[in-house]
Amino acid sequence: MKIFVDADACPVKKEIMLIANKYEMDVVFVASYNHTSDKTYGGQWVFVDTGKEEADLYIVNHVSRGDMVISQDIGLAGLLIRKGLCFITPRGKQYTEENIDTALQFRYLSAIERRSGKFTKGPKKFTDEDTLNFITTFEKILSKHAGDLK
Repeated sequence: MKIFVDADACPVKKEIMLIANKYEMDVVFVASYNHTSDKTYGGQWVFVDTGKEEADLYIVNHVSRGDMVISQDIGLAGLLIRKGLCFITPRGKQYTEENIDTALQFRYLSAIERRSGKFTKGPKKFTDEDTLNFITTFEKILSKHAGDLK
């Protein structure tokens, strides 16, 4: 299992590396050139062009069955789950074949509302509770994966 991170707006990069190192997992952070930083936290970093979907395209073209993707992009989740990947968000939500269609439907309905002029507030502010939810979900998945290998 390799872990791919849509790193442009990922608030849990440090936590990803701490836990991935514990389980000796390879992490690939994918970010656009305009999001370069001196805070790399380790792992492998891949920088892509600044186009809107460039990081997503890199991830789609480089993941394999059994890998994990960390991103808040529901559309990306919809593409990858059917390829046999594990997909979680920085808030700790895991998308699966059982729940992705509902998530995509809500995303579609929200887009229709926005196009009709109804503006929503946008995502909630990222909290410490979100970080804890992510850590719990991520650790549980990697622990299960490590147990399956034994």
